[in-house]
Amino acid sequence: MPAPQGHEIQPASPKAHRSRLRQWSRTAWAMALIFGSLPLASRLFLGVWGFDGAAEIACLLLMAAAYLHLAGRRKAPAMPDPAAMLDQAGQLASTGRSDRAIAVLTKAIRQSPQFWQAFQYRGELYLQQGDALPRALDDFSTAIKLAPEEPHLYVLRGHAYRLLGDEASAQRDFVQASLLASPHPTG
Repeated sequence: MPAPQGHEIQPASPKAHRSRLRQWSRTAWAMALIFGSLPLASRLFLGVWGFDGAAEIACLLLMAAAYLHLAGRRKAPAMPDPAAMLDQAGQLASTGRSDRAIAVLTKAIRQSPQFWQAFQYRGELYLQQGDALPRALDDFSTAIKLAPEEPHLYVLRGHAYRLLGDEASAQRDFVQASLLASPHPTG
């Protein structure tokens, strides 16, 4: 399998996730304090106990703040990096374990449905199997929807169309690939 091209999806690190939860927790604590103090401020400055519902909102915010605080302290389960899964699938495929490589790529797609390279490589594995050409075609089409500017995806899908006997669709994809690959004049 060739190396991935284009931008790869990078999931947020667990440390960044915990930091964001702590930040939301602090925000919820501050908002709870503000809503909790509104009736008292109203009594002091306006002479009446106003702001109906402020105490209930403050309680909800306190509960949210406590939850976010606890969630921010907990270690988030580590999600496998989709690019690492792509590499693992490539290693499996190179040792002849294509079915296992397809399973790893399917898992990567479930975790990162916008990771077009996983669709591309799974389609290439289906293409090598020969009896899974419709699945290869579906994967290449999905990859093209996610990354329409990648000419090699059109070449791969054109190859799948040709193997399925659809020469007209194959030619359309080959033409589209050549249009995308040719340098565009500026001006």
